[in-house]
Order: sequence, then structure tokens, then C-alpha cells
Amino acid sequence: MSNFPDDNSFRENPYQAPQPNIQYQQNPSDGDATGGLIPYKNAPALIAYYLGLFSMFPCIGLFLGIPAFILGIMGLRKRAANPAVKGSVHAWIGIVMGGIFTVVWGIVWVLFIIGSIASTQR
Repeated sequence: MSNFPDDNSFRENPYQAPQPNIQYQQNPSDGDATGGLIPYKNAPALIAYYLGLFSMFPCIGLFLGIPAFILGIMGLRKRAANPAVKGSVHAWIGIVMGGIFTVVWGIVWVLFIIGSIASTQR
């Protein structure tokens, strides 16, 4: 009777320790040079973020705020459909800033039009 197990776990050299079978599983965020800060897989959220930021400019704010709001919602839907895709913070920034500056610049434009009409009637 042998002192060794019968399961053939030893290779050619019975005194060599068995090598561990290590399999590395790649994380979806591995290989990202930005460290996951820029959601390049969620384009609507990223575009909504930049449009939301640039909607602060007075002349073009109204025209950038509306698409920022819409693209932010699309970015959140894409994030909900695929959790590996990041960008929910970018999408929320686009929604909030797009919504706020759409209202602000919309009111400014309405007041500007009313002021122009009132000044021509004098």
C-alpha cells in the first residue's frame, strides 16, 4: 500500500508542489486610462454633461440646455439598461444644469422680448 493519494495529482516529479491554477478575471473598468472618470461608453451622458456646462453662457444657453436635459435622460436610461456602462453622475449634471438654465434663459428671453415690445410702443 502506498502513502500517496490515488488521484494522480502528482506530475512527473512527486516532490514538486502542485502549481496553482490562477485565472484572472478582467474587470470591465480595467484598461481605462481615465480611471473611470470619463464615461466614454455612455456618449449621451457625456454630451449632456458638456452641454449642461456650456448652457451657462447667455446667448446659447437656452439652445444647449434643452438637448442637455434630453440627453441626460437618455444617458440615465442607458446606464439603467447596462450597469457596466458608467455615467450616471454626468447624466444627472446634464439634467439639472440643462433644466435650470433652460428655465433661466427662457425667462430672460421672454423678458427681453416683452421689454423690446414695450419700448417700441412708447
